[in-house]
Amino acid sequence: MARTVWDSSVGKKTVMAVSGLIMLLYLVVHMVGNLKIFFGAGEFNHYAHWLRTVGEPFMHYEWTLWLIRVVLVAAVVAHATSAYQLSRRDISARPSRYVHRKPRASYATRTMRWGGIILALFIVWHLLDLTTGTVHSGGFQEGHPYQNVVDTFSTWYGDVVYIVAMLALGLHVRHGFWAAAQTLGAGSRTRDRALKTTANVLALLLTAGFVAVPVGVMTGVVS
Repeated sequence: MARTVWDSSVGKKTVMAVSGLIMLLYLVVHMVGNLKIFFGAGEFNHYAHWLRTVGEPFMHYEWTLWLIRVVLVAAVVAHATSAYQLSRRDISARPSRYVHRKPRASYATRTMRWGGIILALFIVWHLLDLTTGTVHSGGFQEGHPYQNVVDTFSTWYGDVVYIVAMLALGLHVRHGFWAAAQTLGAGSRTRDRALKTTANVLALLLTAGFVAVPVGVMTGVVS
């Protein structure tokens, strides 16, 4: 039954919607955590340490964090795989291009695929920068996330990469939340306006919340 559901377009869209909502929930929590940087190094570093001790003593050190990582990786893989296969299926169904583009397609809709690619590349860079320190500038300091964030956003390219990715994220969330709601049957004539408003507000808040960190470093509010 699982294979039958996965092979159908409806099944792939459902997987894409559920995995997208899982990642959206994580993004909201992650953004709130990031904003703790405005309360100083002590507060931010303490928060980073707390993430590794959540659930103790029942959960061992970092077990909860690794569980979250596993769920996120599974969600990302499921989301990307279903998106790719749906895209290939769509292309196969119409081997020739449409003569006229849909005039009502929003900018977010038309750039959804490219936005996904930008975000995938950003995730790799972000992990190599602030998790492993492989491409980090200024000397990566294990256990000092506040200083590592300041180092990253003290470089022009760190700011550009991050801000461009967050703008792509905003567009992705704006369209993705709406699409997920329709796929899961939440949309209706009476609820569509509320869902569109929610999608716009979420996209705006996430973009502004994430971009606030590099802007804070650039302006000297965070130093």
